[in-house]
Amino acid sequence: MRNILFSIIQIVLSILLVAAILLQQRGTGLGSAFGGGGEVFRTKRGVEKGLFYATIVIAVLFFVTAILNVTLS
Repeated sequence: MRNILFSIIQIVLSILLVAAILLQQRGTGLGSAFGGGGEVFRTKRGVEKGLFYATIVIAVLFFVTAILNVTLS
């Protein structure tokens, strides 16, 4: 029963992790492909910063559930 619960949690966390990664903006813009300056330093603000931290938390939770699933089985 415990293995099934950890498997379901891992599936949900993996879907959330993929979605969070895909929603993030890329570091280099399309302007640098056409010769534009892509060397401008930008800080994360608002939703982008929250999404960045959420991605880290989801990744850590996924890793912990994977370790628990292996050790407790």
